[in-house]
Amino acid sequence: MKILIADITEEGLEVDVEESFRFEEVPLVSPVKAHLGLTKAHSEIIVSGNMTAELEFECSRCLKKYRRVVNEPVNVVYHPIEEIGTDRHELKDDEMDMGFYKGEELDLQELLKEQLILNIQMKPLCDENCKGICSRCGTDLNTGTCSCETEKIDSRLEVLKKLLGK
Repeated sequence: MKILIADITEEGLEVDVEESFRFEEVPLVSPVKAHLGLTKAHSEIIVSGNMTAELEFECSRCLKKYRRVVNEPVNVVYHPIEEIGTDRHELKDDEMDMGFYKGEELDLQELLKEQLILNIQMKPLCDENCKGICSRCGTDLNTGTCSCETEKIDSRLEVLKKLLGK
């Protein structure tokens, strides 16, 4: 959904967005729904609200697929791209919730994609206490146990083990 900047009045603009799109990082199970308020202050556009979506993750420990509902606030301040200029600009901590728009419209689908990427875990877990899988036999340690030897000696310390035997 694209919003024309001229459509944002002095009182602001409230929009309900429901977007379905291809999300390469994590499959979307449901459309992304958002309730956003847009206000204009000179050339800045302030977007605030809330978004929800159901995503399908793969646990980084046990490799099982699971679904989770993401419910996150959205707070972004957009500036015209012309403010950047042609010089390189390093973002400071207080500029992390800043975006830039080009022309006379704001693409809310890109905003929602960006916010989803920023709010998904780097190493998703199906459960905080997930035990993962055995690195030797591949048994899911959440549902059972394996008979693999768990004592692992660092190969650099093998020489010291020989000294203990004497």
